[in-house]
Amino acid sequence: MKDIIELDNLELSDIIDLPFLQKFQDDFANSMNIASVTVDKHGNPFTKPSSYTNICLNLTQSTSLGKSRCAKCHSTAGEEAFKTGKPYIYKCHSGLIDFAAPIIVNGQLIGTILGGQILYDSPNEKEFKNTANELGLNQDSYYNAATEVKIVDESNIKSAAEVLFSVANTLSNEGYQRLKIKQLTGTLTESFEQISSATEELAASSMEVTENQTQLNNEISNVQNLTNEINDILGYIKDIANQTKMLGLNASIEAARVGEMGKGFSVVASEIRKLSETSRETTADIGTLLAKIQDSVTKTMQVSNTTLDITEQQSAAIEETNASVEEVTTFTMELDKLANS
Repeated sequence: MKDIIELDNLELSDIIDLPFLQKFQDDFANSMNIASVTVDKHGNPFTKPSSYTNICLNLTQSTSLGKSRCAKCHSTAGEEAFKTGKPYIYKCHSGLIDFAAPIIVNGQLIGTILGGQILYDSPNEKEFKNTANELGLNQDSYYNAATEVKIVDESNIKSAAEVLFSVANTLSNEGYQRLKIKQLTGTLTESFEQISSATEELAASSMEVTENQTQLNNEISNVQNLTNEINDILGYIKDIANQTKMLGLNASIEAARVGEMGKGFSVVASEIRKLSETSRETTADIGTLLAKIQDSVTKTMQVSNTTLDITEQQSAAIEETNASVEEVTTFTMELDKLANS
């Protein structure tokens, strides 16, 4: 799985709480009589110096040459520490014992703890006076400052470097994991927000479908009612057609009874009977069509009801999905809070 965080862009300030590291560094330096400072991957100070010695702070680094030499020492030591992946102890340009402990996250150097400013034994007067001369400083003042430097056993400086290395790397890796959790929960929250938005739109459209389906059912019911009314009207038409037929039949009988005088009336009676038959046939055709319409409406109603049931089930399912998404979103927000606490 590809990291979601670009390690090349990762800074020490992204993953380590500065006040906490500063306090730990100060307390450790005071208790161990060892100077210390933490720098970022660019070599810029991340913390303030802790327990810096007079010879380093007020003398060596008071000159541009001294600062330049210190920077070169720190850079070289930092590179060596990163190569080995463990603290690197060395003798600096001024003659003091220093160390560089790399802060590494996923194989990427993001900072270095620099410390030391101690001696294993008494300072060599000639060596320190030569250094003072090179830096353009008073030789006696420089040597006297060297005599103030704490003399520490070699095993103690190794232990101190290891402790600072272990704590800083534990803090940085924990901070990196918390940062990943924070970014992941942010992405997760955004994804769930999109899902929630989509399901809300789907729920809204489902509700609209349900409403339209209900309206369709109402219209189908209206059609059924209308066909029933038409059937009633057809019943009346059938009755009228039957009565018309009887009237035509009676008219024909009367026309036959009166003989020659009823011939014209007989023709009218015949046309009335034909009209009656035509009405009966038309009524029968309409009745057949209405029966087909009612059958189709019935089937449509069944399908519509089935669709309505499905849409209602979908609406219920969407509501359940929304509830689940909201619950997971809540959990994600709690996770994000934990990552930021």
